[in-house]
Amino acid sequence: MSTLMDLPPFQTFLEEQRVAVYRFLLATVGPGAADDCFQETFLSALRAYPHLREASNLRGWVMTIATRKAMDHWRRARRRPVPMDELPERAAPGPADAEPAIWDAVRRLPPAQRAAVVHRYVLDLPYAEIAVALGCSEEAARASAYEGRKTLRGLVGEAFDPGRAVLEGSHR
Repeated sequence: MSTLMDLPPFQTFLEEQRVAVYRFLLATVGPGAADDCFQETFLSALRAYPHLREASNLRGWVMTIATRKAMDHWRRARRRPVPMDELPERAAPGPADAEPAIWDAVRRLPPAQRAAVVHRYVLDLPYAEIAVALGCSEEAARASAYEGRKTLRGLVGEAFDPGRAVLEGSHR
């Protein structure tokens, strides 16, 4: 069993995990909220880090925090009123993605499906780690990814291939 002594310095931990966490947040909450969710994730991790008892699955631990921060963002966004007399014009085009239609569709998925699809097809996590991040069983994680894929096929057409489209557009 790992102990506190086995934990790397927080800066080392941050450097090892930051790319995967940011990719997950970018894909799930979009470029406008990814930075804020990233900061919230690592601030929460920093506060809890000295109290960790095990160092065996730090990636799973921080991805759980990131998933919860993304879900908090989605809940806040759903409650936020958006009063408008007219639709504003976009000041500039959004960030270029390999497949913008797929990313728009991913962001329209229900939160659990969205997180499961990104964890599985962008970050290539096994279902056991996805289950930990989502706080559910491995079977539920597998079902969320499956339902997300099925919904994405309906939204972007039969040409959807998660192994190609999502990974190519994931900013590797």
